[in-house]
Amino acid sequence: MATSEHSVGFEPADRLAQDRDSVRRRFWIKFKQVFAKLPFAEDLLAAYYCAFDKETPRHVQAALLGAIAYFILPFDFVPDMLPMLGFTDDAAILATALRMVATHITPEHREHARAALKRGVVDEE
Repeated sequence: MATSEHSVGFEPADRLAQDRDSVRRRFWIKFKQVFAKLPFAEDLLAAYYCAFDKETPRHVQAALLGAIAYFILPFDFVPDMLPMLGFTDDAAILATALRMVATHITPEHREHARAALKRGVVDEE
């Protein structure tokens, strides 16, 4: 299938997911701005640590990086600045990705996420 045949709206996320350094940098910028408002912050961080773990299979990394890329993109189906609703689409995308790869998110990924939240996520990992 040619790139022009893809569904409209997913190309930026696909490109961003391929640029791991950009995803890392942009993830931490956005996460630090909004993490206090995110009821799914721990899951998002666990997904992040799993996606960047060298032991994680490539297909799992791709799924998680796609979900993370959607979180950091400035354009959403539901704008993030809307009170109460702004992150529902991000949460749905993340939940779907997590269900697909749940067995690959280890207790260590979750512990790393909890530790980062406890520290107040002041440093980039």
